Order: sequence, then structure tokens, then C-alpha cells
Amino acid sequence: TVCNMENVDPLGIHTGESIVVAPSQTLSNREYYMLRNTAIKVIRHFGIVGECNIQYALNPCSEEFYIIEVNARLSRSSALASKATGYPLAYVAAKLALGIPLPIIKNSVTGVTTACFEPSLDYCVVKIPRWDLAKFNRVSTKIGSSMKSVGEVMSIGRSFEEAFQKALRMVDENVNGFDPNIKKVNENELREPTDKRMFVLAAALRKGYTVEKLYELTQIDRWFLEKFKNIIDYYKTLGAYDSGSVTFDVLKRAKKIGFSDKQIAAAIKSTELAVRKLREEYKITPFVKQIDTVAAEWPASTNYLYLTYNGSTHDLEFPGDYVM
Repeated sequence: TVCNMENVDPLGIHTGESIVVAPSQTLSNREYYMLRNTAIKVIRHFGIVGECNIQYALNPCSEEFYIIEVNARLSRSSALASKATGYPLAYVAAKLALGIPLPIIKNSVTGVTTACFEPSLDYCVVKIPRWDLAKFNRVSTKIGSSMKSVGEVMSIGRSFEEAFQKALRMVDENVNGFDPNIKKVNENELREPTDKRMFVLAAALRKGYTVEKLYELTQIDRWFLEKFKNIIDYYKTLGAYDSGSVTFDVLKRAKKIGFSDKQIAAAIKSTELAVRKLREEYKITPFVKQIDTVAAEWPASTNYLYLTYNGSTHDLEFPGDYVM
């Protein structure tokens, strides 16, 4: 199995409408292997050679699960899985279709290992859909089992909070991150999700809603709700500082959980330029990390890179001049 991904939203919301995280964060080891073994049994039963993705619904209170769909083709989820892991699914599926077995196909990322391996991720990937519902007349903003999103973004970080906030900024240039000031609290919007539910959730956390109460309203797993709460709690922490009193540790922690300079500036009532200048004085800069499919076990030869503040060294050397 190449990639396991998890929808943040509960069953009833189309995968294309849901925030997706890879690798899955809330499965126990037992649940993971139960679903993995079932997937292998299913493809053997159907005799599938090539790419296939299986979508499950798993009861969080028991080990009861249902197979929702089996896609024996390259789908949108396959493209995401391929990008998230660095494993060239389409390339390998084409080789298999030509009758070339997995152990003979080279892993094009490392150039050393073969395609007969499972990618290992030492980072977190978050996919967020983009909606343009404001452009259409008489279209409900509620999201559900039919797909209304017109695109999606994928972000990479070393923590869920970092990747999540990066993705929110990419999906809408007017958003600074997981901002609690964009929408007002509305319990109906939490029960029946809309395209702006995440910002209603942020406002609810800012207003003091507990994780348990939000779990009842949204059915989003408590693990994700705790992570969202971490971000909002840090907004409150930053609010206690001003531009002259922000310490190295406070700024470093903010960058580690995905806060942008503009976001920090809004929280401490300063300017983006002043925060950037302070960050450079403290020498808080991002590290370049490499996606190598093997969690740094083998040297990689590709330039599939991402930036993160959760690191201590660059994965690459940068000799000579830079060319843009």
C-alpha cells in the first residue's frame, strides 16, 4: 500500500469537499493494519493489477467499517497520494500494465531502491478544497455528498498545524491562516457544514467552546479539534505581547505552528515588516527539507522540496550562486 489518507470531515461529506490529511492521524495501529489487510484482500479478489484506491467509513467507537468505494483507476485521490508521498503512481501503473513486475521497476526518487516498497513519510500533508460559490447565483453554500469545489491546494509541513495553516493561506489569498475573526459563531453552520465552516470553528474556539462540545456539533475527530485549539490558544498567547516584548521562543513557536509574519503582526498589533525584521534579527528562518519517499533512509536525487520551521538543518547544500 502506497498511501493512507484521512478525511478531517466525518462521513456524509464528499472526499472532494473535505480537508484531507496524509498520513492518517487518528487511526490506531490495529485499525490501520485491519484496513490495510482488507484493501489487499479486495484487490486480490478483484484481480486488479495497477493502481487502485479504496475509501472506508470507520466507526470511531468500534472497529466496524464499511467500504464506500473501490476505484481501480487513477483518480483525483491517486494524484494527491502520488504528490503527497513522492511515489510515481501513474508511471508504476503504466509499467505494470506492460507486464513489468514491481521488483524490476526502479524508484525514480532514490535511484537505488525499487518500486516494490511502501513510502515512509516524515512530514504531514494537508489538502484543502477551494470553492467559488460566490460566483454562482442561487447555489447553497452547504457542503455534503455532492461535490461543489472547483480545485484544491496541497501543503506540506512537519506538523499538522503548520501544514493546515499553510494550506488555508494558499487556498484564499485574503486569508492569513486559521483566523477566528473572519466569521461569527453559528451552531447551525457547525452542524450543517458550509464552505466557511473552518472559520466558524475558529470563532467558536476563540469564544470558549470546548473540544467535547465541538465534537458533538461537528463530529470532527477530537484529535483534529485539539490541534485547531492549539492554534487559537496561541493567538491568545500572542495577544499578550506587543512588538517590543516578543521573545525568541514566542516567535519561534508561532512559526513552528504555521503562523505567517502577517498573522503574527495582526495578533501583536504590529506590521508584517517589523515582524519579519525581528525574525531575521533572531535568525529564525525556514529549513529546506526533501521529500525522498524513504524518510531519509536512502539518499535521494530529486528536487522535491518543502520549507518548514520545524527543523534544525537543511537537507540540501546550496553551493554557488542562486538563479531564479
